[in-house]
Amino acid sequence: MRIDVVTLFPDFFTSPLSSGLLGKALAKQIAAVNLVNPRDYATDKHRRVDDEPYGGGVGMLMKPEPIFAAVESLPSLPKRDVILMTPQGETLNQPLLKELATNYDQLVLICGHYEGVDERVLNLVTREVSLGDFILTCGEIPALTIINGVVRLLPGTVGKEESLKAESFEAILLDYPQYTRPPEFRGWRVPDVLLSGNHAQIARWRLQQQIERTRDRRPDLYNTWLEQSGGEATDRK
Repeated sequence: MRIDVVTLFPDFFTSPLSSGLLGKALAKQIAAVNLVNPRDYATDKHRRVDDEPYGGGVGMLMKPEPIFAAVESLPSLPKRDVILMTPQGETLNQPLLKELATNYDQLVLICGHYEGVDERVLNLVTREVSLGDFILTCGEIPALTIINGVVRLLPGTVGKEESLKAESFEAILLDYPQYTRPPEFRGWRVPDVLLSGNHAQIARWRLQQQIERTRDRRPDLYNTWLEQSGGEATDRK
């Protein structure tokens, strides 16, 4: 997969793109990330990428010309999604990450700044995405989130791909509690069922923990799970 990021701050991505599983995946060419700075496409002598909004208001807006020029400088693969990071977009979730990882060969991520971008930039965009109902100082953080979330789903990034299937949100439910050695720490013991070696009992316990945790922490997801799975509320252990 090719991922192009239109960003005023390419250095923001230097460390994250070279660290951990993401860095290894890029080194193995499972995906390629290209950073393009719209400032390089500004045409005035000061290389301005922002200006005051028409009609007045606080702050500055990113100008359309450098963004258009930056995106149009990129090659266009047949299956391409051009995404603007904006609080007005659809909320990022696991199904959306899976869609992006499965259905596209190229993602173009446009990172906004200041008070946002000129509305005409939306003519370039095929999708708007938000991390949630809050405001950040830049679009680089949600762009990096998409890169991380998408690349880890690509074949070859995660060593045991089976582990992806048991994570939070994969089956709507949150993940179950997990433990490792030692079996007791400061008086807190690992649940006996996990030490039993009975895989059927462990599977039942884990599912019940997922159900209860989702019910208690995310009633919205719990209700969705009930509707889609035909599950029943239960307190069985």
